[in-house]
Amino acid sequence: MIVTANCRLFRYGKLRSFCYKKYRNNDIIYPKFKRAVSNFNNSEFNTEVQFSNGSHLIISGGKYAQLSNSSAVVSIGDTSVMVTAVCSKISSNESILPLTVNYKQKSAAVGRIPTNFMRRDIGTTEHEILTSRLVDRSLRPLFLQGWNLETQLVCNTLAVDGINDPDVISINGASAALSLSDIPWNGPVGAVRVGMINDVLKINPTRREMQESTLNLVVTAMNNNYVVMLEGFGDNINVNNLKKAIKQGVKECQCIIHAITTLQKKYGKKKMNFTVTNIQDIDDITECIRMNAEKNIRKILTNFEHDKLSRDNAIKDIFIHIIDIIKEKYPEIHEKNIENIFYKFVKQIFRSLIFETNVRCDGRDLQELRKIDCQVDLFKPLHGSALFQRGQTQVLCTVTLDSLESALKMDTASMLISGMKEKNFFLHYEFPPYATGDTGRIGVVGRREMGHGALAEKGLRSVLPKDYPFTVRLTSEVLESNGSSSMASVCGGSLALMDAGVPISSAVSGVAMGLITQYNDQNPSEIQDYRILTDILGMEDYLGDMDFKIAGGRKGFTALQADIKITGVPLKIIMEAIDQAKIANQKIITIMDKVLLQPRKDHNDKMPVVEDIEIPVHQRGKFLGVGGINLKKLLIETGVHVYPKDDDIYTLFAPNESALKEAKEIIEKTLQKDREPILEFGAIYTAKIIEIRETGVMITLYSNMVPTLLPNSQLDQRKVFHPSALGLEVGQEIKVKYFGRDPVSGYMRLSRKVLQDPISVTRTLS
Repeated sequence: MIVTANCRLFRYGKLRSFCYKKYRNNDIIYPKFKRAVSNFNNSEFNTEVQFSNGSHLIISGGKYAQLSNSSAVVSIGDTSVMVTAVCSKISSNESILPLTVNYKQKSAAVGRIPTNFMRRDIGTTEHEILTSRLVDRSLRPLFLQGWNLETQLVCNTLAVDGINDPDVISINGASAALSLSDIPWNGPVGAVRVGMINDVLKINPTRREMQESTLNLVVTAMNNNYVVMLEGFGDNINVNNLKKAIKQGVKECQCIIHAITTLQKKYGKKKMNFTVTNIQDIDDITECIRMNAEKNIRKILTNFEHDKLSRDNAIKDIFIHIIDIIKEKYPEIHEKNIENIFYKFVKQIFRSLIFETNVRCDGRDLQELRKIDCQVDLFKPLHGSALFQRGQTQVLCTVTLDSLESALKMDTASMLISGMKEKNFFLHYEFPPYATGDTGRIGVVGRREMGHGALAEKGLRSVLPKDYPFTVRLTSEVLESNGSSSMASVCGGSLALMDAGVPISSAVSGVAMGLITQYNDQNPSEIQDYRILTDILGMEDYLGDMDFKIAGGRKGFTALQADIKITGVPLKIIMEAIDQAKIANQKIITIMDKVLLQPRKDHNDKMPVVEDIEIPVHQRGKFLGVGGINLKKLLIETGVHVYPKDDDIYTLFAPNESALKEAKEIIEKTLQKDREPILEFGAIYTAKIIEIRETGVMITLYSNMVPTLLPNSQLDQRKVFHPSALGLEVGQEIKVKYFGRDPVSGYMRLSRKVLQDPISVTRTLS
C-alpha cells in the first residue's frame, strides 16, 4: 500500500496531495499516512557526547545520503565527517569478510584547491590508506561469522578545522552508520584518542596539544569494557602509563557507545535476516574428516621438526587425500566447501592442542622466543645495513642518509590536517611474493605494506634526534616471512640506524603477541579460558584471536598495534599481554646488544658529511652566481648540495669528506677571485662616476670593484632631486667618504656631502 512507502517519497507535493485526498476519510489508512509524513518531517536527529575533559562529540543523521543503507555525520569542534554504509544484495564468493573502508580526505574540507594538473581530488594518499585501515580494524571483528554480502563504508571529510583530527571521528561515524543501518553487526563501538602532556592524560587532544604530547594512542572499545582495536606510538612511555591510558580510553568510549545505542533503538532500521548457508550434511563431512584425518593432523602439529613450508605441505597432502574420500561419498559437495570445513577442523585441533599441552606447534613454550640471529655492516658501500632473523622471518634493512632537501614533502591536505610539512625520517617496507614462496606482482605497494611500514616507522621515530642534519631513509625488505615481519623491521631498522652512526637514544625491538581463547558453552560471549602467546608464528596469527604488536626500548614502549579477530578482548588480557611483551622485548634487546651496543662513531669514507659556512652579504652575489649558476656547477662537479640555513649561513651537504674538501676549495677560489681591496672606515676615496640614475650616481672606487650607488641624499648638503642639478657627468671623479657596509643589505655606505663646507654652500646659494 502506498502509505507504507518510505517517507522520503512524501517530499514530492503532488504525491502527498494525492494520498491526502484519497485516504483522508479512511480511519485506518489516514493515521498511518500522517505518521509517515510526520516521520519524514522529523527524520533528522542528533545527540551529544561529553567527555570527562569537557570536549564534545555530536552524532547526527537522517539528513544526508538517504539512499544508502544508513549514514551518519559526526563532529568534534568544527571538524565533521560523513560516513555512509552500503551492502550489496548479491552474496560474495570471497572466503574473507567482503568489507571495504574508503576514507576520503577532501581538499575542499580544508579550504584548499588540489595542486595536481586536473585540480581534482584524485588518487589515494598514504594518510588516507592508513586511516582507512584504522577504521577497518575497528569494525571488522564485530561482523557476523559467514557474512558474505559485499559491504562498503565511505568516510568523507566535510569540514576540517585544523584543530581536531578526523580519523577518530571517522571510526565513531562508521560505528553509528552501521548501528543505524539494517546491516547485521554486533556493535556499536566507540573510539577516542588519548594523549599525555606532562604525565597527565588528555582525551581527544587538539592538534596543537598533540605537538606537546608524548603519547598518541587510539583506543576502540565496545560495551563491557572490551577492547576491539589499539594503535599508537609514544616517546618511551612507561608501561604503567600505557596501561592507565588504555583503561581511561576504554572508559571514555562507553559514553559514545551509550549514545549510539540510544540512537539505534529510536531511529535505527530493523536488521535484515541473514543466515549463513549451511552445507548439507556438514556434520557427516566433519565426522568423516575426524575419522580419516584427525590422527595425522595431530601428528603433524606435534612434530616439532616441521618448519613453515613442510608443515603446510603435510597438511595440504592430508587435505588432498580427504577430498577423494568425501567426493566418493558426497559427489554433489563443492570442493571449496570441503576445504572450508577441513581447515576449520584443523583450526580446532590446533587450538585445542595448545590448551592440552601448553606447547606450541614448533615446540616452544607459550612465552618462549624463536631463535634470533643478527648481523650488521653487510655491504660496505651502504651507509648502514643489518640483517635480522627470527625463526623463519628474515628482514634486510638498509639506511641511506641524504640532505634535508630530500625530506618527504607532504601534500597540502595532509599537511593541514596533520600539521607536518615534511618528514626527514621515513621507513619503506617491502614484502615481495618470494618471502612466502609465492609468485606475484612486484613493485606494487599495497595497503598492508603501507600499514606495516608506518607501524615500524612509528616504533623508531621517537628515538631519532630532533635536530639531525640528514634525511634518513630506512628500507626494510622482507626476505622470508613466518609471522611478525613488521616487528622484525623494527629490530633490524634499529641495528641499521646504529650501523650508519645515527645517534638514536636507545635500541628498539618489537614483538607480536597472540591469543587463543575458549568460550563458555552456556554463555558464548564469555571467555572461559585463554592462552597468551609470545612471538607468534604465521599460523598462530591466522588461526588465533589476536595479533598484538608492541615495540619499545629499555625504558618503555614506542609503538603498538592490536588486531583483534574476536568480538573484543577484556582489559585484563590486554594488560597481561603488555607485561609479557615488555619481558620479551628486553630479551631481544639483550641479544641485539651483543652485535652492536651503540651507534658507530667511526664513520667510513662513504658516509655523507654536513658543514656550515658563513658568506658575507657583500659576497653573496659572487657565491651564488647569476641565477644560482655557481651552486649548480658545484653540484655537477662535486656532488655537493648547498642550501641556505640562516641569513649569512649556508649548509654544505657532501656525499663524503673528499667531495666536501673539493667543494670548499672551489668556493674559496670563487670568493678570492678579483677580491675587492679592503676599505678603511672613515677614509676618503676618489670615486669615478660610471652611470647617472634618477636616484643617484653609480660609482666605483677601484677598477675591480663592483659598482655601488651613491644616492641623491648623499650627493650634496642641498636637497637634490636629480644628479644633473649638480652638473655631474659620467667619467667625472668625485671625493667620497666611506662609512662601512649596511648590516642588513651589505651595501657600502658612502657620502659626498659630509666633505662639503656648509658655509661655502650657503654663499653659493646667495
